[in-house]
Amino acid sequence: MSPAALPSLSIAVGVVVERRKADSPWVDFIWRGIAVLPDEPVIQPWTVLREQDGTTLFYAGSATVDLYPSETARYRDNLASGSPSIWTVLSPSDGAWPYAVTAVTADPAEGEGFTEAADNLVEAVPMPEVLREAIESFVAEHHVEREFVKRKRRRADPEALARREHEGGQE
Repeated sequence: MSPAALPSLSIAVGVVVERRKADSPWVDFIWRGIAVLPDEPVIQPWTVLREQDGTTLFYAGSATVDLYPSETARYRDNLASGSPSIWTVLSPSDGAWPYAVTAVTADPAEGEGFTEAADNLVEAVPMPEVLREAIESFVAEHHVEREFVKRKRRRADPEALARREHEGGQE
């Protein structure tokens, strides 16, 4: 793995998942990530945190928010959005629980990329203040403004589209 592919900072977080009774003949429950805890709790994954009115909150497990210097513009845009978010990704699991924590990210584009796998449950949850401060510091330390360079289109060559004789077996 190249050094550029390694994160410069990894922040451990815990993921809280909600299971709500569904009002549907096709599914029993609706699952979704609802929060990240700013540190890794010292409890087992899938521990029940609270049960109330057909809704159960679980500590689903831990993950890391990996920060890369090349992505600071996206983190900065996330922080400036007015409601900074962290994206939680749950993937189907064959284990005792129907989902496993796959990833947690502060990069909106990476979060969106996880939606391409139709089975993933991807949720943008509020960013805890401690994470916001750490990401702001990371952006301040590593961000390099890059000038946008618009590519110029090559002009079309009308001769390239012209029909040539004796091509394709026709005469």
